[in-house]
Amino acid sequence: NPAGSRSRQDGPMRILFATAELAPVAVVGGLASASAGLVAELRRQGMDVDVVMPDYGGTALDDETEQSLDVPDWAGPARVRRGVHATAGPLSLVELPGLARPHPYLQPDGTGWPDNDHRFLAFAQAVAALCRLERPDVLHLNDWHTAAALAALETAPPTVLSIHNLAYQGTCDPAWLFRLGSRAALYARPEGCNPLAGGIALADAVVAVSPTYAREIVEPEHGFGLDGLLTERRDVLVGIRNGIDIDLWNPATDAHLPVAFGPGDLGMRASIRAAVHEELELPDDGRSLAVMVTRLTWQKGVDLVLPLVPYLDGLRLQLAVLGAGETWLADELRQAAAGRPEAVAFVEGYHEGLGRRLLAGADLFLMPSRFEPCGLTQMQAMRYGAIPVVTPVGGLCDTVVDADAHRGGTGFVARAADSLSVLDALHRALRGIERKGPRQKLQRRGMKADWSWREPAARHVELYRSLLR
Repeated sequence: NPAGSRSRQDGPMRILFATAELAPVAVVGGLASASAGLVAELRRQGMDVDVVMPDYGGTALDDETEQSLDVPDWAGPARVRRGVHATAGPLSLVELPGLARPHPYLQPDGTGWPDNDHRFLAFAQAVAALCRLERPDVLHLNDWHTAAALAALETAPPTVLSIHNLAYQGTCDPAWLFRLGSRAALYARPEGCNPLAGGIALADAVVAVSPTYAREIVEPEHGFGLDGLLTERRDVLVGIRNGIDIDLWNPATDAHLPVAFGPGDLGMRASIRAAVHEELELPDDGRSLAVMVTRLTWQKGVDLVLPLVPYLDGLRLQLAVLGAGETWLADELRQAAAGRPEAVAFVEGYHEGLGRRLLAGADLFLMPSRFEPCGLTQMQAMRYGAIPVVTPVGGLCDTVVDADAHRGGTGFVARAADSLSVLDALHRALRGIERKGPRQKLQRRGMKADWSWREPAARHVELYRSLLR
């Protein structure tokens, strides 16, 4: 009986879900919340999901059991701790030499651990070993950290590989090809051993985290060198947008907000807006407020907004930015805030409470990404009544409907990812929100839309079933 061919009468479908991040256990980026949100909803929809992730250290489990895993000598010794995590539910944590670190990927100076290739290729071997033990109906891998598991599995169950960000491929020394297993040849690329490329070549289905991103990554400008391979595998490539945790992101129950509100009492946002101005030390002088809650990186297009600072007075617009990342962007934002304290506020770092208050108090939420596999913050912003102004890329296209182009609009989409197009979209947005009636219509549409994981999880279940037929 080959793995995955057991009859459906044997109870719920069993999924082995492998990820390097899972909220709240280990959180670096969107992978953590996407994994947690999808897994929780799959379980609600009746799937039996075993989540396996690295044991980075310090995670307590209830009802814990331990088991050793059969991995190659270079990777091990490997053990799996199984139990129940207080918030994440059932969890399998893989212990391997060198996996436990204070940050999953980065040294204290912000550069990657020099042995990340070894750490995650060894973790992928452990995922393969666990898969051989458990014989799940479906193996669901996420990003490059787990993609090399398929090199070590001669007979793999039906396998899904999710690509959360194609820019990160885990490329490493070609010498690794001799260690990965019987199917390692498919991981060979001109640039070396490429874990993500091998996973794309071997998976039965490849999921991009939004429909538009799935269309973009087969084009050279968004393919990060893998557009040719993805074009070859086009027939197994699907786009399913991520969701957000709507219980966690709910302005009616959010303890970080001074007052609660919902689509029916948008007037309550005025007091949050006033509190935000006070918190940021921005004058509350009747100008509209646009906010960014973002990583300070090239991808997020923060540098596209810097040239717009001189235009803020003419637009009667204030800009507040909360974020951390590249030092030069933080320096530029600090300078802008120092030079125009009445128009620009910048808070460096990530402050959960302030981030939520910004979304709840802002008129506009600005997200000028150069590429965006799915994007979560634009959905969180709409849920909190901030009207998104975005670039026409990836998941932003799938979640924000331009109000000038469509009757059912929820925001404003720039023509392109450049400064002039973003300025034009801001102009249109400010015109569109001038009058209270149209503004509140836009806000209510965004707040009432279903951004939950219900529909995306159902699409995943359909995909799993199609692979088992």
